[in-house]
Amino acid sequence: MIVELGHFALILALAVAVIQGTLPMLGAARNHGPWMELARTAALGQVALVGLSFACLMYAYVVSDFSVVNVVRNSHSLKPMLYKVSGTWGNHEGSMLLWVLILALFGAAVAAWGRNLPPALKARTLAVQAWIAVGFYLFILLTSNPFVRMLPPPADGLGLNPLLQDPGLAFHPPLLYLGYVGFSIVFSFAIAALIEGRVDAAWARWVRPWTLSAWAFLTAGIALGSWWAYYELGWGGWWFWDPVENASFLPWLTGTALLHSAIVVEKRETLKAWTIFLAIVTFGLSLLGTFLVRSGVLTSVHAFATDPTRGVFILLLLVIVLGGSFALFAWRGPQLAGGGLFRPVSREGGLLLNNLILCTAAAAVLLGTLYPLMLEAVGGGKVSVGPPFFNAVFVPLMVPLIIAMAVGPLLPWKRGDLGGALQRLWIAGAAAAVAGAWAWTRDMSTLLGLLGMAMAAWLLVGTLVELAGRIQLFRAPVTESLRRLVGLPRSAIGMTLAHAGLAIALVGMTGDSVWKLESIQVTAPGETVTVGRHSYTFEGAREVTGPNYLAIRGSFRVERDGRPVTTLEPERRRYPVERGETTEAAIHPTWLGDLYVTLGDSQGGEGAFVTRIYFNPFIVWLWTGVGLMVGGGLVSLADRRLRVGAPAPRRARATAPSPSAPATETVTP
Repeated sequence: MIVELGHFALILALAVAVIQGTLPMLGAARNHGPWMELARTAALGQVALVGLSFACLMYAYVVSDFSVVNVVRNSHSLKPMLYKVSGTWGNHEGSMLLWVLILALFGAAVAAWGRNLPPALKARTLAVQAWIAVGFYLFILLTSNPFVRMLPPPADGLGLNPLLQDPGLAFHPPLLYLGYVGFSIVFSFAIAALIEGRVDAAWARWVRPWTLSAWAFLTAGIALGSWWAYYELGWGGWWFWDPVENASFLPWLTGTALLHSAIVVEKRETLKAWTIFLAIVTFGLSLLGTFLVRSGVLTSVHAFATDPTRGVFILLLLVIVLGGSFALFAWRGPQLAGGGLFRPVSREGGLLLNNLILCTAAAAVLLGTLYPLMLEAVGGGKVSVGPPFFNAVFVPLMVPLIIAMAVGPLLPWKRGDLGGALQRLWIAGAAAAVAGAWAWTRDMSTLLGLLGMAMAAWLLVGTLVELAGRIQLFRAPVTESLRRLVGLPRSAIGMTLAHAGLAIALVGMTGDSVWKLESIQVTAPGETVTVGRHSYTFEGAREVTGPNYLAIRGSFRVERDGRPVTTLEPERRRYPVERGETTEAAIHPTWLGDLYVTLGDSQGGEGAFVTRIYFNPFIVWLWTGVGLMVGGGLVSLADRRLRVGAPAPRRARATAPSPSAPATETVTP
């Protein structure tokens, strides 16, 4: 009965979404207040219904209801409770239900907290959001119904993919979807603005918090997935330019550009059409990622489904959404005249350069991801585009971006003095020279280490120079500087944290990419392997039993210069129900690098195993830096100006203005 209730609630959510997408849109066109207000009620009702549907599916997993096909295929009675719960979204059907739940959550958030929004803009935004939901409700109900029954039910289920039975992968999909789907509400705001034919500073102020939240969640989701790949897959790396990894990275790149472009619209009322275009492209790339993961065109450890029928449905939805959006943009976009003029050397110019580089990088990654698929589709055979291509194209694009990230915040709006900004950055240049020289003395065989460490130092010190200028550090009494620091807008502090976080992450990326040490060998008990300055003595392996797996656990005594450091115990797990194996790396993190050991296959009868031992320099800096970036986004969201949004009009109106009426909102700078 619970399962049927979830199915029925999903059908009702579809009906409510159709109403939400129709009547409020008509009400906005006819300036009919009650119909526009219906959008708020429908959005809250829709999230309640789809939330009930999701809760019913989760209940079926928790109680191991094996009369449900989805539960049979992705769960087992012996699974720990965490993985029974995460199994709800650890499959294609359940993950799509989570997709529409988050979609409805963002719509409900706008309905509940968007009281300062003009009624017409709010109604149109929620209507567009509802039509996106309609497409995915139909997709779930027609091709991916998670509530299909299996009668008679089997005695037990087939279990969950062993690779997904990990805490990192339990929380990775929700975070990633909060980012992916979060850009849908920005897209809805953009389409509503195109329909009205008006984009102004107030619109940008309303859009920025939603863009920030989606960007922060997507950053956290990508980082968590990368961390999972690092410790779970056993290959010692954190990024492989896998097509599905790229699918999540693409909207992050354009979303970052969108976040900066919206600032220009808010402050200077220019780049309006460009910002709308980025909003469409970013959500389009989110849909493209959904298509790639679920269409069967890619083979990846991250992919959820391989049913071509489902892929065709999502591809059709992608064509409708992007085709309709770009057609509307071609029609209404030219009406979005830009505001103030600016010179290339200015804050606006720096942000525009940021946008161009990020979008060029996204285009390069998109080309490298899709080229093998397109070539195979036209009969050109199978080719592989891997890390060498992406590194050769992507890394050079990041150098001017990082240089501009330190210079841009020091430039004033409208026109600036590049020479003056560079003079203020002399200490950043000195730090970059010192860091580059250190990297060069460490390894003279590659310029990548020199370039990476120099860029990291340049950005970090440049970010601190900008903060010091804001608080008048060394130019005012310490108490005055502290007072200024406390009084800084949260968005300014968030920017500092995010830029500094990227600089710190660059240290980790460079260290792991350039100075990684690796040793692969067959190791018998008692043998010692030396990697760098550490020696690893294999003390043998033993069998252990987990809650739903059997494992071989090795033991390595690690010493440095004859002194004990730690004991590492990697595992090789076997899941009898799922008939799969996983590698559990043993990692000892330090600020200078991770000691990383994995246990491979048994070799012979003497207790010997294939072992992989890595030293990954500065990898902790990568996770720390990404954490600071996410923290910077969350701190920016705490800025009162973004939480309040644009102020209400000075004269309250009973009805919304017509699309052609001039804006009357006053916006605080």
